[in-house]
Amino acid sequence: MRAAVLVLALLLALPAAALEQSPLAIEAATGRHAFTVELAATPQEKARGLMYRRELAADAGMLFVYPDDGPVSMWMKNTFLPLDMLFLAADGRIVFIAVDTVPGSLEPISAGQNVRAVLELNAGTALRLGIAVGDRVRHPALNE
Repeated sequence: MRAAVLVLALLLALPAAALEQSPLAIEAATGRHAFTVELAATPQEKARGLMYRRELAADAGMLFVYPDDGPVSMWMKNTFLPLDMLFLAADGRIVFIAVDTVPGSLEPISAGQNVRAVLELNAGTALRLGIAVGDRVRHPALNE
């Protein structure tokens, strides 16, 4: 067990490899909002997330998609940027938004219900664009 933790710690300390990028849209009452997101697909990519990043473009984000619906908890360990976390149902519907998360916090952040995916965006994006629970995220990795 200690060896596995050490290996994971070493992997997280390495510079992040470029992740697959793809377009994503959020359909809200305020209109359709376009983003370019990185897809965190592997367990290592999901574990690293946006850790150690110092900047994120206004129209960028990271999408974490899981194979099945289930309880998902995120945290902000080694994450320097405040984020909005949008928790998504399998069809892309936003079921919960954690706004302006605290950089470096070890407190778990969850939707309190099963979800399929989480979209991380710069803090303030949901408020600025009028994105709300019930709006829909469109991306090929989600069942549409």
